[in-house]
Amino acid sequence: MSTCEAEYNATAMAVCQALWLEALIEELNLRNCSPMRMLMDNKSTIDLAKHPVSHGRSKHIETKFHFLRDQVSKEKLELKFCRSEDQVTDILTKPLKSIKFKELRHKLGVTSLTNLN
Repeated sequence: MSTCEAEYNATAMAVCQALWLEALIEELNLRNCSPMRMLMDNKSTIDLAKHPVSHGRSKHIETKFHFLRDQVSKEKLELKFCRSEDQVTDILTKPLKSIKFKELRHKLGVTSLTNLN
């Protein structure tokens, strides 16, 4: 599986969850979340979702994942590029050096219990 395909499939699954949460929030009358923004570090995936005609090599991606393309075309979803170095989720998925870990932890608003005093 290519990196683009893997990212495309993972994004499609993440958007499914986000759409479910959006529907729940709207049903509770808390706020309108549209359009949703998804930050990605793979430009090929963003390009595939926005311009499917230019990707003949993507024909093998299962149809169930192409709803991502539909969400972008309906302007319910905005895919935005985010450099790999700025991906806050790396703290949950990758081993990091101490400096990077502390930087991402700070971006999430998490502090050490020893710093609370």
